[in-house]
Amino acid sequence: MSNLEKKRFEVDQAIRLDRFLTEKLNESRNQIEQLIKKGYVQVFSSTNKEKKAKTGLKLQVDDVIELSLFQEDNFASKEIDEAVLEQTEWADKVKIVYEDTDILILNKPSGVVVHSAPSVKEPTLVDWLKLKGISLSTISGEERHGIVHRLDKGTSGLMVIAKTNKAHEALSLQLQDKTMGRYYLAFIDQVLKENVSVEKPIARNRTNRLKMGVVNDGKYAKTSFLKLATSNNEKYELIAAKLFTGRTHQIRVHLESLHRHILGDPLYGFKGKLDKFSRVYLHAFGLYLNHPISGEELNFYTDLPQDMKSFYFDNFTKETYEEKVDLHFIVHSFNNSF
Repeated sequence: MSNLEKKRFEVDQAIRLDRFLTEKLNESRNQIEQLIKKGYVQVFSSTNKEKKAKTGLKLQVDDVIELSLFQEDNFASKEIDEAVLEQTEWADKVKIVYEDTDILILNKPSGVVVHSAPSVKEPTLVDWLKLKGISLSTISGEERHGIVHRLDKGTSGLMVIAKTNKAHEALSLQLQDKTMGRYYLAFIDQVLKENVSVEKPIARNRTNRLKMGVVNDGKYAKTSFLKLATSNNEKYELIAAKLFTGRTHQIRVHLESLHRHILGDPLYGFKGKLDKFSRVYLHAFGLYLNHPISGEELNFYTDLPQDMKSFYFDNFTKETYEEKVDLHFIVHSFNNSF
């Protein structure tokens, strides 16, 4: 991206920030929400005092809004044809684990962006789903059809996709009441002293807008970390993480607060040689939920992707793999440790 462009608007009526920008830019509410979350929007009062930009901020007459954009950013929904999608490295690597008329469970490879955003030019998982002709819910906006929860681009693993709006609404409620959740596996650069739960609020990092951080006035967040296996040289550790909330970069932020870092994650403090790691070694290993229509309890798990599995075999005792990378063992260990 290049050629930074700034736009300036003066407010002439009391109105919500997201609605004001939606009208001024003629873009979807979802697009505007992403701009605000990414820190592209600043709001100042008539006395030049900065206000915290958030979607529901009630603007006052004579407030000033400054919007920083790169001219190459494209807000319109991009058209991705099948030929372009097939040329991506990951198009044939997305695996469907389970499917019925209401939901789809898939295993996302690392390197796949889940949905479009102002700065995303490449094909996304939503593009893949649409081109496959899969029915998708529509209540999350054009760019997020079917997306109930997301995974970062570098994170691999299990996701649930809603095929109908009714299923989407039910799954969203499960996220809120914690009847749906995920177990993650990660390799970290220093052994944890003990199994531990972290409850620290998370918000956008004040000095680096690419990062999230532990911020006193941030949103409540809780993660539990379980020790699974220590490498032969006692330098690395395989851990499991259970999310009780779904904040952006939550696992990475909470590990950083413990002075631990996921291998391959320089954004959150990993200092090792990056040429050894092609991505962040974080994998959504297990997924549990109640079927949004039938109410049946469902549990899914997937093996570690090949890069992480090879790392285990190269650095840990091979014979312990089947025992440690096992959903029943991990769930039982969490239930008896926290």
